[in-house]
Amino acid sequence: MTISLERTETIATDGMEMAEPTENQQRLDGLFARLEGASPEGYKTEIVGGTIFMSPQRDAHWLTIRQLLRALEDRFGVDVLVLSDVRIDFPGKENGFCPDIAKFADGAKKNALGRWRYQDIELIAEVISQGTAVNDYGPKKAIYAEAGIPVYVIADPYLGRCRVFTHPQDGEYLRDLTLKYGEPLDLTHAFPGFSISTENFPRD
Repeated sequence: MTISLERTETIATDGMEMAEPTENQQRLDGLFARLEGASPEGYKTEIVGGTIFMSPQRDAHWLTIRQLLRALEDRFGVDVLVLSDVRIDFPGKENGFCPDIAKFADGAKKNALGRWRYQDIELIAEVISQGTAVNDYGPKKAIYAEAGIPVYVIADPYLGRCRVFTHPQDGEYLRDLTLKYGEPLDLTHAFPGFSISTENFPRD
């Protein structure tokens, strides 16, 4: 059974509502609290289905993220709400991800627990690192589809290609497009007039 991490109970206190974290959220908070300061420098830490993953950030990884971020700022302005490597809780048991790129809808705000809501995300991009492919192509893709993320992009510097997943429905993406580096990443179906050049995406 899928449990939404955003489900909360509220308690009225002096006319204000305070959100009570679910048991699932409390477990995630506990895991992240124990990991604080324990991750080696230059490593990204995520929790996927209750399992902790630490992956090194390589040059090609960051340079690709930077190009994606610049393209988003060029299209939507420098004030566009885009986060990188910030914890966001997703549906399912103990799924605390830190997407390489997460673009939020205009007006998105944190919830009562002070966290960004996956329901406000319009696009996620992940750049493959050593050891992350199994998650990015597997359980994370399924969870992003379950969460209804409209566009999920994977940039793979090892294979020199991008995958674009769109039209989430019933826990899966109905459309899957593969592009070689050098071909434009056409996202006009979701964002009119928007495509990203992959000509200078680095290979690893």
